[in-house]
Amino acid sequence: MNFYNVEGKIITKPALDFGDIFNKSIELFKVVWLPGFVTVLFSALLTLLLVLVMYTPLIALGIFNAEAFERQDPPIIYTLFSMVIMPIIMMCIFAANLLLMAGFYRICRAKDAKLNTDGHFYYFKKQYMVKAFILASITIGLAIVGMLACGVGLIYLGVPLALLPVFLAFEEELSALEIVKASFALGNKNWLVLFGVTFVMGLIAQLGVILCVVGVLFTAMLARIPIYYAYKNGVGFADETEDRLKALAPDFE
Repeated sequence: MNFYNVEGKIITKPALDFGDIFNKSIELFKVVWLPGFVTVLFSALLTLLLVLVMYTPLIALGIFNAEAFERQDPPIIYTLFSMVIMPIIMMCIFAANLLLMAGFYRICRAKDAKLNTDGHFYYFKKQYMVKAFILASITIGLAIVGMLACGVGLIYLGVPLALLPVFLAFEEELSALEIVKASFALGNKNWLVLFGVTFVMGLIAQLGVILCVVGVLFTAMLARIPIYYAYKNGVGFADETEDRLKALAPDFE
């Protein structure tokens, strides 16, 4: 679908229902908790790897020239690191997490349709990665604006920005900017419902701490599942018939 078709569906679809999304999210979580846990692990590992890459130049400088950090003027590599390398790595972290979340929502759709898939890295392809990097830069920019608004802006932005990966996953024809516009269109229309259901799900997800603390890793993705139903009920898939989904089964294997 092009953007105008997506926008038209968002406008004409009825408002999202808190209870419906809550109940369906709980049911779907029962079958996607393991892929969700794997997604959390992959996200943590990729983030750790990129952070290590980010600090490698400084670690190397500290090992081979420890006196460089004792000078009054910071070394050139530190300035370069702060101005160039760090923002690039941060964008890579945001982009990687967007792509992983898109893969998780693809799994949610497959499980919802009684299909099998393990597509955690399905969207780590050139066309999606380019969009993800653009979306990451936009996200960082909006986050900075939100922080300048005394943090209140971040609360508002949390809902539409949470919708970015689901549009990235299911709207291949949209550009990065159109994904942002579609996310804000759906998020603004149903902001209270989405904020409420994700907030409640987030609180429930924290109960995983009871299970020796690490249990939260298994429940963390519970707060992300409502976003899948926000897209499904607020936009809808291009073809949701059972026969069509079964025809797609080989692609989901």
